[in-house]
Amino acid sequence: MTTRFENGIVATLGKDNKVLLNGSVVTDGEKVVAVGNSTEMKKRYPNAEALDCNGKVIMPGFICTHHHFYSTMARGMAIPGEPASNFVEILERLWWKLDMALSDEDITLSAQIPLIECIRNGTTTVIDHHASPSMRDGSLDLIENAVRQAGLRASLCYEVSDRNVPGGGIKENERFIKKVGKGDGQIAAMMGLHASFTLSDDTLEKCVGIAKDAGVGCHIHVAEDAADRDDSIKKYGMPTVNRLNKMGASGEKSLFVHCVHIDDSEMDIIAATKTAVVHNPESNMNNAVGVTRVLDLLKKNVLVGLGTDGMSSDMLAQMRAAYLLHRLANHDPRVAFVEAPQMLLQNNAKICERQFGLKLGEIAEGRPADLAIIDYQPPTPISDANFLGHLIFGLVDATVDTTVCKGKILMKDKKILALDEERIAARSRELAPKVWQRL
Repeated sequence: MTTRFENGIVATLGKDNKVLLNGSVVTDGEKVVAVGNSTEMKKRYPNAEALDCNGKVIMPGFICTHHHFYSTMARGMAIPGEPASNFVEILERLWWKLDMALSDEDITLSAQIPLIECIRNGTTTVIDHHASPSMRDGSLDLIENAVRQAGLRASLCYEVSDRNVPGGGIKENERFIKKVGKGDGQIAAMMGLHASFTLSDDTLEKCVGIAKDAGVGCHIHVAEDAADRDDSIKKYGMPTVNRLNKMGASGEKSLFVHCVHIDDSEMDIIAATKTAVVHNPESNMNNAVGVTRVLDLLKKNVLVGLGTDGMSSDMLAQMRAAYLLHRLANHDPRVAFVEAPQMLLQNNAKICERQFGLKLGEIAEGRPADLAIIDYQPPTPISDANFLGHLIFGLVDATVDTTVCKGKILMKDKKILALDEERIAARSRELAPKVWQRL
């Protein structure tokens, strides 16, 4: 079916972003077939179904390059015992208890809720990192089913670690990677690993071998806290990135998440191996682990993307957090105005091209029809030249009205069409207290 999303302000993004006033995006099936002036598009495609986007900005759908769907049921939970005073205690007292308590239905609901929130926030592609040690086998299939039902795109993996059993999760990851193969443009797979400090050399070697044989990358938390770096130096005589690179976990398709506690030589290794880094500003602040030296990484031509680490599914909020955080951390009001949007709008798309083989992140002829259509009446003129100012100080607070992925409208007039939000939330409220009790 051909659809004209017309009468809106179109921000094409891509290398040469164009802002088209009274613009129209025409989609046919899963692709964009034309972009231009609304009057002209109406003449060229008179029989297309028309969707009026007056008072709205039409952008490519947003991308999250690091999420944790499984963390959903922690919302509102009172963590038992003394409050955690450091990052390792946060893992031990919260996340490693929560993931152990998840059943099969919990996993499905924990995916469906953030998928709904992705749709609400115009996020159309997600790279997720899953853990559920008590319900490991088949867990990625449950998440895949939820993603397909929601109509979004996702790259999935299971978080391998030795914390419960040696090599826990290797078989589930290997099975799913084989199942997905080269992917279909909607579902992709990676080799998931927790972090260096929960992985023996033997486990790491097995995981890297599977990943290389399948031609996929490793998705791993790297030096999120100083404890990860200290552990690597103590056990292996080298910092975290050096160890992971020595074991073969780095590379163009791999994601090194966080990279808060790394030095210049480690940055050079990441740059030389073309490994991508994912920055999660809100999560890092929430866990009080420190600030990733994003500006230095970008100067070394490292591909740095933006994720939520399970904190939310709102990518504009993450972009704004990164903008503010790095101005403060660098004591410099001249930085991050370009870099924070670059991570979200350009670098995330480049990371996903490595995962899915798709050129996301730009509205252009032949590109995937993934759109976020946002309520926004610019209070000042909007153009190619000042779009970032509107993005950081205006669109970040605006409401997404319509979300489109693979050419299918998943939310229209702020109503979710793909999933029954009320039923899913009600069932989650019913099961969450039982999960909490099992902690």
